[in-house]
Amino acid sequence: MWTRFKRAVRSFVGFFVSSVEDPELILQQNVRDMNDQVPRMNENIAMVRANVTLLEKENGKFRSELVDLTAKIKAAINANRDDLAGGYAIQLQSLQGHLARNEAQLEGARAAYDKAVQLKKVFLAEKEKKTREAMQAIRDHRRAQWQSKVADALESFQVAGIDQTHDEMIRKIEERTAFNEARMQMALEAVDGTTVQIEEEAQKIRAQELVQRFKQEMGVIDTVDAQAIPLPARSLERKS
Repeated sequence: MWTRFKRAVRSFVGFFVSSVEDPELILQQNVRDMNDQVPRMNENIAMVRANVTLLEKENGKFRSELVDLTAKIKAAINANRDDLAGGYAIQLQSLQGHLARNEAQLEGARAAYDKAVQLKKVFLAEKEKKTREAMQAIRDHRRAQWQSKVADALESFQVAGIDQTHDEMIRKIEERTAFNEARMQMALEAVDGTTVQIEEEAQKIRAQELVQRFKQEMGVIDTVDAQAIPLPARSLERKS
């Protein structure tokens, strides 16, 4: 029973975590965390380098003291002062021990500094790789979100009946257009085209005859056969 309860609790916690996790936000935070590590890494490398510099200075100091004590021992021996030479020799021996320990520490510090620099190079290369991967994943995630919205919109067309009503209305408009075009065609076929053309030609002939008659009145032409064409009322009044 206890095992089943723990499994249920883990499943609930896992579902809650997965529901609140935003992959894009998490990747962005990961990139910021990696960038924040660079200054701290530089500080650590600077501290290691400072330790190397300090040990190098101590090493130089010990070597200088070693040369000085060696010269004093030789000078004391030449002056037959073995007591002084012995004291200097003791100091020299102690100094050699300090120098040996300092050189060992300096070697370790230099190795640590070289390793830190190498680790920084590896970290920066990995950071750049992870950043590129994160940015590409974020772009893919946003594109997937857009595609999901488009898919939802297309599905809503069908779910809400938009597709059906859209096609139905277009079909009705096409049917009405075809019906009206058919009516127009039938109306045109019902009209006698020959009669219309004869009437148009008669109208043109009458207009030409009237023009000729007016030209005769105005004296523009000498002879016009217009006996069959009555004068307009305005022309008759002028003659009388």
